[in-house]
Amino acid sequence: MSITIHPTAIVDEGAQIGEGSRIWHWVHICAGAKVGERCSFGQNVFVGNSVTIGNNVKIQNNVSVYDNVTLEDDVFCGPSTVFTNVRNPRSAFSRKDEYRNTLVKRGATLGANCTLVCGVSVGEYAFVGAGAVVTRNVPAYALVFGIPARRMGWMCVCGVRLEGDGEVACAACGNRYRISALACEPAK
Repeated sequence: MSITIHPTAIVDEGAQIGEGSRIWHWVHICAGAKVGERCSFGQNVFVGNSVTIGNNVKIQNNVSVYDNVTLEDDVFCGPSTVFTNVRNPRSAFSRKDEYRNTLVKRGATLGANCTLVCGVSVGEYAFVGAGAVVTRNVPAYALVFGIPARRMGWMCVCGVRLEGDGEVACAACGNRYRISALACEPAK
């Protein structure tokens, strides 16, 4: 395996890029970034210094992953996903010492044009709908959308919406889950 870096991309010296990763047109990855294996960065992506990206992460066009963001393995960031790192930014006041951590856990999907306000966590295999504004933590397997984002259902690891309560099976892949009003978890 090798790393593919388009000639227009800038990968600062010191950035750690895993094998099999692909970095496309006009991407900038800063020196302190840590990127896993088999990642893909679409056109016009920025990755800050204090960013950790797991394996097999897909970041579509026009996404800026700012400092203090962690994306675990198998995360998908749709086009123009927005991350923030300060709650109350002002041009005249430096607040770099107030950056808040944002964590997107394994297998989560962030839909096109969604915004994650800093300090939130998106649970494993959660699905954030296009255009949603995430202002609070998202549970594992949750389907959220709207402004502000609210839970509207549950999702299978394969990305299909789950139907029903109690023990249910995914209509697409057959994986089984236990669903209650507040949580969804794989059935044992």
